Amino acid sequence: MIHDMVGKLLIATPTIQEGLFKNSVILLCHHDDDGSMGLIVNRSQHINVFDVLDDMGFCQDPMGRGLAQMKFEDKFVFEGGPVDPYRGFVLHEADEVYESTMHINDTLHLTASKDVLEQLAVGNGPNRFLLVLGYAGWGAGQLEDELIGNDWLIAHANNELVFEAPAENRWALAAKDIGFERAQLVGQIGHA
Repeated sequence: MIHDMVGKLLIATPTIQEGLFKNSVILLCHHDDDGSMGLIVNRSQHINVFDVLDDMGFCQDPMGRGLAQMKFEDKFVFEGGPVDPYRGFVLHEADEVYESTMHINDTLHLTASKDVLEQLAVGNGPNRFLLVLGYAGWGAGQLEDELIGNDWLIAHANNELVFEAPAENRWALAAKDIGFERAQLVGQIGHA
């Protein structure tokens, strides 16, 4: 069952009442018998993408630098999760493939190699993307236990929600896509 969830969204329910995962929306990127990996897609850090690329030394070309600066004027870095918080990932539409691109589903790819950053720094690269620091990780069986414990709702990931919707609205929009509103969910869910 969970293998079919790669590329889907995990929506935190009110049973998760504190910490980074409260009200989070996570794109599940990988799952196998050893565990799972996902990215929180609704936690903007309000750090500009251009500033990160520039600080990393990717914006040396004057023409590309100006183009990238304009293109990413209102684009911010996301906090992907508590694991390895200084490791960067680029979640992007499946129209580009780079050195370390991982296929998530037919519309989404994940890349962790510097070639995608080099392309972004000169105003090229994927048109729709999230630059994400860190990730959410689960050990073997842990995510399954959390699903059984009703910690997460499962929703289809659409690129409009992941890349275009305001970050602060993504939880409500993802829940609405599966017919829920926050007021309908309670913190304690029982089993019949």
